[in-house]
Amino acid sequence: MRILAHICCAPCFTYPHKRLKEKGHDVTGFFYNPNIHPYTEYKLRMDSLEKFGEIKGARIIYKPDYDLETYLRGALDARDRCQFCYFTRLDETARTAARLGFEAFTTTLLISPYQKHEMLAHTGEKIADENSIEFYYEDFREGYKESREIARSLDLYMQKYCGCIFSEKERYFRK
Repeated sequence: MRILAHICCAPCFTYPHKRLKEKGHDVTGFFYNPNIHPYTEYKLRMDSLEKFGEIKGARIIYKPDYDLETYLRGALDARDRCQFCYFTRLDETARTAARLGFEAFTTTLLISPYQKHEMLAHTGEKIADENSIEFYYEDFREGYKESREIARSLDLYMQKYCGCIFSEKERYFRK
């Protein structure tokens, strides 16, 4: 199956990339993350992903839009900012996958024990239905530790928060 995998960062792509290839899938990554703030963090993640792609020969599509203002407006207006964020990134991935003739899409966010897993899966399924493309679901969380080991062995940049300014605030600002 030809799968377009949304990538939040290189470390989170290491295990799903390996796993999907082992299962015989043709995997291409897709980097689209207007949620990542500040821009220096966005650039570090993109550079690290480029490094991974070069080392592993991974195909990656980069959508260079860094539309932080639109993302922030939407996140501030949303009832649930994580839901908004998941929808924004997965919808763009699904539409790109359908346009380029992929059979399915997925996301590396499914590896993180810190993300809202059920919300991600539900969002992916809903977007798949709306875009007439399959959402490839796999619970990659069992490979989280391995993904970190692979990232360290390749000297990839490893961030300390999901990327959004709200998460960064929560990381440092405790009431």
